[in-house]
Amino acid sequence: MNMKQLLCVTLIFFAFVATTAQDKPLDMKMDFEEYDPPSSLVVEEHHLTKSKFPFIDIHNHQGNMNSGDLGVLIKDMDKLNMTVMVNLSGRGFGGSNDHLEKSMANINKNFPKRFVLFTNISFTDIDKPDWTARTVQQLETDVKLGAKGLKIYKTLGMFAKDSKGRRVHVDDPRIDAVWDKCGELGIPVLIHAADPKQFWQPIDKNNERWLELKLHPGRRHDTDSVKWETIIAEQHKMFRKHPKTKFIDAHLGWYGSDLKKLGQLLDQMPNVYTEIGAVIAELGRQPRAAKIFLTKYQDRVLFGKDSWVPEEYETYFRVLETEDEYFPYHKRYHAFWRMYGIGLPDEILKKIYYKNALNLLPGMDKGLFPK
Repeated sequence: MNMKQLLCVTLIFFAFVATTAQDKPLDMKMDFEEYDPPSSLVVEEHHLTKSKFPFIDIHNHQGNMNSGDLGVLIKDMDKLNMTVMVNLSGRGFGGSNDHLEKSMANINKNFPKRFVLFTNISFTDIDKPDWTARTVQQLETDVKLGAKGLKIYKTLGMFAKDSKGRRVHVDDPRIDAVWDKCGELGIPVLIHAADPKQFWQPIDKNNERWLELKLHPGRRHDTDSVKWETIIAEQHKMFRKHPKTKFIDAHLGWYGSDLKKLGQLLDQMPNVYTEIGAVIAELGRQPRAAKIFLTKYQDRVLFGKDSWVPEEYETYFRVLETEDEYFPYHKRYHAFWRMYGIGLPDEILKKIYYKNALNLLPGMDKGLFPK
């Protein structure tokens, strides 16, 4: 065999080995939720355990303020630089007068400037003739007691029914007097209507929230008789009907993935504000669009977190304050994508962190915050 033939055979051999190696299948198999490789990017990282400015968390839930040690909460709040926590579950998860009264007494005795309570209402017997008058009276009493707002759970529009089994609409006229009374009393209404739109969509490979719905099947609404669009339309109709009442549309109104539409809605309804609780991942995956939106609507957006998990606040601080690149969300089933920091300027940060909330909540001590 001459040199030319030897070289040819050698090349054929290596080509065969390379092809065989490429065709060899991987023995390892894994499900989608298991595949979560760490990034190999070498970029600047800023793990912020404390916000740059003191902040008001407009969207928090605490179920034991009636009897719990508030000092424990204060320690965790101070570590985060949270000056004021707004507990939207003022009546507890059972909705009792006793819970609200004892919670307010606990706050006033120990940390009167650090906690704010919102009250809640029940729609259980809405078709009784005295429901409207009774609920308005309760609202007035709760505000005199110290409540600074009204929180409406997603029960309204989704699960609340009258005695005949009919769904109570968000814009039900029997509730009109309640919304108007909030306007008269000068307290905001923070309302959570519906859930992410994807919860109503088919649970298949095209659903962006597939992993969450697989892990939490109770969140599925794809077979519900009432559609997402119906609930949201009722909510917007109600906002427009009560222009003298200030509404905080929770979770970016579920339009975090369509900021242009959210901006149009805010333009149409000047009495509506919004907050970022549980939707920071939507802003983090579109940092340029988010910065444009938050700059334009800097007076209409508030800071909120929703679930009380102190170590998760870092994600919010990092998205709002830094220009970090390609970092993960703290719950992969909420957001399997990576995020980027928006890098907001100080004046906008101050508005989102505390100034906008101070303008909405009555009787707040503004001396707790920088000007």
